[in-house]
Amino acid sequence: MSQAGTALCGGIDVGGTKIEAQLFGAGFAPLAKRRLPTSRGDFRDFMAVLAEQVEWIMAATPKAAPIGVALPGIVDPETGASTAANLPIGGRNVAAALRTRFGRDFAFLNDCSAFALSEARGGAGEGFETVLGLILGTGVAAGFCQRGAEAPGRLNRLAVEIGHVGISARALEGLNLPLIRCGCGRLGCYETYVAGPGLARLAEAGLGLRISGEELAAHPEGEAVLEIWADLAAEALDQARLLLDPQCVVLGGGLSRLPGVAERLAAALARRPLGDLRPPALRIATFGDASGGRGAAIHAGSLTP
Repeated sequence: MSQAGTALCGGIDVGGTKIEAQLFGAGFAPLAKRRLPTSRGDFRDFMAVLAEQVEWIMAATPKAAPIGVALPGIVDPETGASTAANLPIGGRNVAAALRTRFGRDFAFLNDCSAFALSEARGGAGEGFETVLGLILGTGVAAGFCQRGAEAPGRLNRLAVEIGHVGISARALEGLNLPLIRCGCGRLGCYETYVAGPGLARLAEAGLGLRISGEELAAHPEGEAVLEIWADLAAEALDQARLLLDPQCVVLGGGLSRLPGVAERLAAALARRPLGDLRPPALRIATFGDASGGRGAAIHAGSLTP
């Protein structure tokens, strides 16, 4: 894609299948993007692809321009060691490896936190003091922003790992669903029911068909399965609401594109009243898949004097 202006900063969104680099101009206006497949090899192979994306941004931006990297999983704020599923970076310090290669620092942020930051700054969460960015895709997780910045003071700098909270007994009551072992090793995580593969499991249990969310929405008997999914997703959202009390929840990920998903979740959340609690505003992400790289660039820009 050709550039339509002067690139001032860059952001990189690291995912399990692709590493996307983006160039931004004034006001974080998008100028160009470039996707490369994530290496399925070892750490060296992974770093080679990431470094190639860094080089592409550096070639198009001024010297020492801010570059941010949105990385999935958990990064220990003291040691820099990563914990991530589906990436060959476990126990490795990605930031240190990039610093050694390029002789400069880069700004790192959890990918869910980057998503929330992007939507809080010019996206669907603009104008709200607190924004929860909830990603419903291959996995389930969220980021939390306060006053347009990553929420400060978190001991492990965790994103909101609501997908790995154990599902409540009241959520499963009457559904005759088994407890499922999650990829993280825990039993009965919300992710195993609410993420894309979880919705496929619900379809298999209810219809005898393991189909995608899009296929389910078009199926003549899919509505009942979608209602069960929405009820389970709303239970997870309710727990996040009780703990964080966000003014706005922005939905992202593949399942956020299901027809009427915000209205469906709002109705399910309304069935969980607690006193006179007002529900958060529910919005669909403005920047969609581009929010990770955009949020990483915003974060990097905020750290530049």
